[in-house]
Amino acid sequence: MSLTDEEVDRLGDIVELQPTKNKELQDRWGLDSGSEVHQYLEGHLKDYYFRDDDSLIRSTAEAVELTGVEPGVEPPTEGQGTDEPPSSIRVSLLESRVFETVAGPDDRSESVVSVLNDLRETYDIDPEAGDVRRALQSLKRKGVVEVIYRTVPTFRLCVDRESVDVETTDDE
Repeated sequence: MSLTDEEVDRLGDIVELQPTKNKELQDRWGLDSGSEVHQYLEGHLKDYYFRDDDSLIRSTAEAVELTGVEPGVEPPTEGQGTDEPPSSIRVSLLESRVFETVAGPDDRSESVVSVLNDLRETYDIDPEAGDVRRALQSLKRKGVVEVIYRTVPTFRLCVDRESVDVETTDDE
């Protein structure tokens, strides 16, 4: 199956963002709904992606090879279990900053607003709370942040910062 330039670009987005959701691809591709994303995936890229046990979208090995894009989460190495955290992740600049700012694995988990305030203080930036929430959820899907449910959902790393190589993508 021969892919158009647009299809290869969009497949590259899947490789880069994996594991991802329809909403994240919808935003990236400028589509109106998650159903449009699903229709596009099934109509154009069905041989190059799959949904994992959590229904998150992941690329096939062939897609990684075809696009030449570094995966958002490195596949497990030989002998590494699939439940183990990744040794390397590719994230946006905001996600990288959130990773560096959010509470560590031995610290008390913190709310989105607390992470937002830490970002403001540490980096002198003022992202929207929704963007911080999405960054935290993306890091959760990548297996490096966990959610602790208290009065509100709170977050903290579930890995040592030093054990994960973080590569920042060009996207902000």
